[in-house]
Amino acid sequence: MNNFVFTNKAKRFTFMLMGIGLLFIIIELIKGGASDEHFGTRLWSNLLINGFFFFAIALASLFYLALHYATESGWGVVLKRLMEAIMSALPFGIGVIAIVLLAGTFHQHHIYHWMDGDVMDPNSHHFDSLIAGKEAYLNQPFFWIRTIVYFATFLLFMRGFRKRSLLEDEVGGTEIHFKNFKRSALFLVFFAYFSSTMSWDWIMSIDTHWFSTLFGWYVFSGMWVSGMVFLILLAVWLKSKGYLENVNESHIHDVGKWIFALSFLWSYLWFSQFMLIWYSNIPEEVTYFLPRLGEYKVIYFGMFIINFAFPMILLMSRDAKRSAPFLIFVGMLIFIGHWLDVYMLITPGTMFSHGKLGLFEIGMFMSFLGIFIFWVLNALTKRPLMPKHHPYLEESLHHEI
Repeated sequence: MNNFVFTNKAKRFTFMLMGIGLLFIIIELIKGGASDEHFGTRLWSNLLINGFFFFAIALASLFYLALHYATESGWGVVLKRLMEAIMSALPFGIGVIAIVLLAGTFHQHHIYHWMDGDVMDPNSHHFDSLIAGKEAYLNQPFFWIRTIVYFATFLLFMRGFRKRSLLEDEVGGTEIHFKNFKRSALFLVFFAYFSSTMSWDWIMSIDTHWFSTLFGWYVFSGMWVSGMVFLILLAVWLKSKGYLENVNESHIHDVGKWIFALSFLWSYLWFSQFMLIWYSNIPEEVTYFLPRLGEYKVIYFGMFIINFAFPMILLMSRDAKRSAPFLIFVGMLIFIGHWLDVYMLITPGTMFSHGKLGLFEIGMFMSFLGIFIFWVLNALTKRPLMPKHHPYLEESLHHEI
């Protein structure tokens, strides 16, 4: 089957995820969650966590598609439509992030402390000299210029790649392929810079007193592995439904190798950032890790074990990377582990010692997951799952390792 049909059963599954998530949220509210004085911050924090997590998965898919074009990789052509469907959810993530940032700008929450003008005012009792020293970068006009540029750039390239991919199906030849090759090289230049600066702007600036030169790479590695996990889960599920007959064990194996390798990259950057800062024991640097090793110690080290030890042990063998049931099990663990990573990037800096991981957080995650899956599956229905006339299609169809 070359055209995906979004069946009622699949739709019911996404609605079930959203419904269960909403039920969990309602239960938490009935239990008195809304009466908590920190509930507002908890709500906005969770919107940012989930908005960024699913935005990152879509962006990682756009990046990986561009990487395929730029390196002229042939093996992944049969998975190209899946990457395009996942990246099509970028507007969803962008919309949620924009709402959170706009709410901060209009002082509906105080996740970003530097947005409070008093901390920059030497005459105010709330003046913070350290934050004021960063005013040249952390000021709202410049912040919003950068944010709009990020959004516009990602959406522009997403639309361009998608449009040319569909045009290639109709006209064939190599002209469109080489245009994608050039555009992808340009995109990767922008992405190399923006993937770091957007993580500084939207996440690192929550802990305004702290900074890390590894932070952008760390967030990028988590973004990439999360995107690859979603890609393999989607591919395995589609194959189980009779689609993607040209995707073989070698294609699945290659994606599994990416997940295995990227998990090590993420772990290396996690340890490097932690070890270098903790060993130096400089007060303004270790302040980032103090709450994470205090109130959030179990979650912090738990998510590290999930994201490092599980891939290392469970995905090392060749057979493990080719077993669909095994990949689904491990992939879901890693997917949850990297959601917890984003949770740990944001919550300690917004909720401090009042952070919780309860029904509200689980409900928000499940609701967003349901919406995201619905968006991706709906995008898959727009065009055939198998591209046509790609110069490396035959190479991909006969890929064997």
